Amino acid sequence: MDYEKFCSDILAADPKIRFATVYDEWASRVAGGIREGVENLLSNHAENELVNLSIMDWKARKDMSKWLGMTKYTLGEYDKVKRFSFYLGAEHLLLVSAEKDADTNVVVDEVIKLYYQNQPK
Repeated sequence: MDYEKFCSDILAADPKIRFATVYDEWASRVAGGIREGVENLLSNHAENELVNLSIMDWKARKDMSKWLGMTKYTLGEYDKVKRFSFYLGAEHLLLVSAEKDADTNVVVDEVIKLYYQNQPK
């Protein structure tokens, strides 16, 4: 999959989406970033910490999948933003943040639709 295109498509799908980035299981950025003109609310250090915590959570959820099935996504709603983690199989994690007033269902539906549209044919 072209993850750079996938992240660009996500940012283009809804102006309320602030950030779309794919990471590997070692918390290395694969593609994506913050929307141009949007202020990052986190310092680089805080962003790295959040990514590492998200990766640890992702790995823990993979362990639970034998009982519950694979996790599709998780959502954290904060005072300032909504933060989504989408589980892209065993090797990649997509982190998306959106404005607080973004419609959760629209963001989730768009990301899932774009994921399948961007699958290699």
